[in-house]
Amino acid sequence: MFHRRCRPVRVISACLVVSVVMLCWENAAVNHVKSYSFRFLVDHFSHINKSLTITREQAQRFSNFHNLLDHPEKCAGEDVLLLVFVKTSPWNIVRRDAIRSTWGNETYIQRTLGVTVKVMFALGVPAMDTDAIQERLIQEDRRHADLIQQDFIDSFYNLTLKLIMQFHWMHHRCAHARFLMSADDDVFIHMPNLVEYLQDMSRRGVTDFWVGRVYWGSPPNRSKDSKYYVPFEMYQWWSYPDYTAGGGYVVSGDVANKIYQVSLTLNASLYIDDVFMGICAKAVGVSPEDHMYFSGEGKAPQNMCIYNHMMTSHGHVEDLHDLWKAATHPQVKEKTSGILGRLYCMATKIFLLCKPQHFNTYPCSAAFY
Repeated sequence: MFHRRCRPVRVISACLVVSVVMLCWENAAVNHVKSYSFRFLVDHFSHINKSLTITREQAQRFSNFHNLLDHPEKCAGEDVLLLVFVKTSPWNIVRRDAIRSTWGNETYIQRTLGVTVKVMFALGVPAMDTDAIQERLIQEDRRHADLIQQDFIDSFYNLTLKLIMQFHWMHHRCAHARFLMSADDDVFIHMPNLVEYLQDMSRRGVTDFWVGRVYWGSPPNRSKDSKYYVPFEMYQWWSYPDYTAGGGYVVSGDVANKIYQVSLTLNASLYIDDVFMGICAKAVGVSPEDHMYFSGEGKAPQNMCIYNHMMTSHGHVEDLHDLWKAATHPQVKEKTSGILGRLYCMATKIFLLCKPQHFNTYPCSAAFY
């Protein structure tokens, strides 16, 4: 008798749950349909550029900050293949030290790979405990001479200011670098693979070069509960211009200069820095190139067949040293070469990358590369 009475309640509850799920799915689907329609059918991104264009005097509020820590001679007199800017926060000293002793070790790169790579850390000022933390930063910078700091508050909502700082610093301090990379401080960069790749690009004399994990036609997040919420008043269009994941991407020197120039007259209130990069690039006619071994927001599988082609992998903090040791071990190249090695790695990568639940690191197509 009890079960019979509960049956209508169960049916009503199930209907409510299904309705909520369908409503959420429908909203997401509608947003993506609008976004892709705008991106691939309408493509009026020129309206975005016009609406965000401001005077140079107005744009100075996004770049006219004082340098608290700076190294103007960092690149002087050197043939710099790559300038890497790592976005970091004042508190992440352990992360910076881990990078300095692994993929960001400039001495290792020079001696082992035979090229000059400069690794700098971009940061603002802490919102709390300013004096104590700032003193620690000064001491850290005296030891390593690699912190670039300006006097804006270091927060998620000021990431675009940090992006602008990177391009301005390169323009004034290291304009002759052939490539610029922007990365997060929890990203692993396979520096030997990346250097080999960029050396090949440099020999080809590439221009208008911008590579990373590309997001095509992404819609703005309108959910107020999301960290990435963007109100209509800030960005009123259905789609963002194509952009690369902010965790790690590379541009050629000519693109870096173009981004610097256009940033002098764009409203940088949009605090999602990788999207703002896409807006800047669209304004100067540069399109991103997708590279299957640049990760998105996810962590790549840890396997020697992956290491052989890996460029970046996101979400590494405690495991950075172990990953660096494993990924750069001489046996990686030895065991993955030859016909048998390549066949074994293709099968392994199919198993690792071609899963329905696998997303946001390397695509299934990377298994056949």
